Amino acid sequence: MNPICLIAGVGPGTGTALVRRFSSDYRVVMLARTEERLLSLERDFENCHAYPCDVADAASLTHTLDKIKVELGHPEIVIHNAVGGAFGDYTQTTRETLQKNFEVNTLALLQLAQELIPDMTEKGRGAVICTGNTSAFRGKASFAGFAPTKAAQRILAESIARAAGPNGVHVAYVAIDAVIDLAWTREHFSDKADDFFCHPDDIAQHVWQVAHQAKSVWTFESVIRPFGEQW
Repeated sequence: MNPICLIAGVGPGTGTALVRRFSSDYRVVMLARTEERLLSLERDFENCHAYPCDVADAASLTHTLDKIKVELGHPEIVIHNAVGGAFGDYTQTTRETLQKNFEVNTLALLQLAQELIPDMTEKGRGAVICTGNTSAFRGKASFAGFAPTKAAQRILAESIARAAGPNGVHVAYVAIDAVIDLAWTREHFSDKADDFFCHPDDIAQHVWQVAHQAKSVWTFESVIRPFGEQW
């Protein structure tokens, strides 16, 4: 029986691409708030299992993870791809917005690690991959309600990696410094060429490679971007 890969945050772009990439070799557990999308993917791909869940709801996430363990088993790979975002500078950002994004981006990562890494530690193997972005490294004026939570997410992932790594569990942070190729981004950047965008399937392939690195060459942090991106 194939091992389990849990993907938290299965949206129409990177999340769906991750499901497509990992479902050939893993039983993929899909977490997202949108049940309809998960059920559609469950029909489209073999070895996929839909578990509607809001990762920002601690009680709901614990209940869902317990259910997964009973029904399928313990994940060998966990990918935290869920994202809470907002636009606005510090004068426009509310405490509620910042708190909600912190719950999705950072606290959910902490809970996933606390509830799923112990089994990986017992087995001496496993991987936890977190997808991030440019905001994890710098705070632009219009991202005051988002960047602090992604920066906290990245530092938390590093702390988890330093603790879990010596026990055989690979924790890594994949930052996407790009505009991801989605229907709405294509419309918003309609004047841009194809090579301006970072394609979800290519992101998924990179995550796959990081999740399967040999122990002698583990990466904690990688930043991916299209070749034409200015940085």
